[in-house]
Amino acid sequence: MLMKTTQRLLTLAAALLLTASNLSAQETPTPEFPSYYAAADGKKGAELKTALCGIIRNSFSRTGGKKTIYDALWTDFKTTDKKPNGKVWDMYSVKREFIFVTDQAGNYSKEGDVYNREHSFPKSWFNEATPMYYDLYHLYPTDGYVNGRRGNLPLGENNGGTYKSYDGFSKVGSCTYSGSGAVSCFEPNDIYKGDLARTYFYMVTCYENELPSWVSYEAYNVTIDGNKYPGLTSWQLSMLMKWSKNDPVSADKEIPRNNEVAKIQKNRNPFIDYPGLEEYIWGSYMDVPFSYNNYQQPTAITTIRTDRTMHNGVMYNMAGQVVDKSFKGLVIMNGKKYLNR
Repeated sequence: MLMKTTQRLLTLAAALLLTASNLSAQETPTPEFPSYYAAADGKKGAELKTALCGIIRNSFSRTGGKKTIYDALWTDFKTTDKKPNGKVWDMYSVKREFIFVTDQAGNYSKEGDVYNREHSFPKSWFNEATPMYYDLYHLYPTDGYVNGRRGNLPLGENNGGTYKSYDGFSKVGSCTYSGSGAVSCFEPNDIYKGDLARTYFYMVTCYENELPSWVSYEAYNVTIDGNKYPGLTSWQLSMLMKWSKNDPVSADKEIPRNNEVAKIQKNRNPFIDYPGLEEYIWGSYMDVPFSYNNYQQPTAITTIRTDRTMHNGVMYNMAGQVVDKSFKGLVIMNGKKYLNR
């Protein structure tokens, strides 16, 4: 009897361990694609952005014409943007929970009527060209009325002077972020600001070769800078970097969505696969080479100055070699990782 009980406990423990392992794999998708980002290995800053562009742009693939693929988005949303309760995952409004198909598109006169297809990176900014027009990484199902109130406004921060959605969830008004010029803008809720920031990082990376031609279409000329790099205006980049840091990659929404979109259009959003990747391209880690299979997340690294006193006087690079203060990049000192700048 004791032996049978022990065997059952061991079997149960093994099953739990397997389940935990599977969950872990689902929540951290990067190891499932160890070679997908290999071409970007060792790159930094602008070169890293260009290398990622080559990877995610060239692997994008969908079959059919513009209208056919755009119509298919309704079906795509059922897997990419489904809440745990089976309802539509709307990032613009909390007025009501939409039901797939039943509440799809159609006419609306107020918030909560229907949901539609939102180009979070407004389609007019790229003249409705493909494949951007149907790229799921920036297309979301959102409340039709709130989507209409946003129109093609840039993202920003405001006091809701023009419009506030139900319960003040989303807002439209004059932008208060430094450097914006008080342009009219749309502010999403705090819980989705990181999602949209990483969406924009993806767009200006995947389509960096198209960016110079887009600037003439953007109505307010405050988001795109007209260059391949950095791709975003200084105040937009500053704001989006802040949003991404304050609202990190979510395991319950962004990671599963990234995996589902990857099944449909065969590419991935690296800013979800590698949290904090934007710091390697535009931020304080631009001097650090990117490693696709040994990625060092910025939040786990402390930045130090070259004039900092080193206890024990020994500093190592990531290869285990002793280096001095003139070395720039990731180092190990007293058993901890630092970024020496």
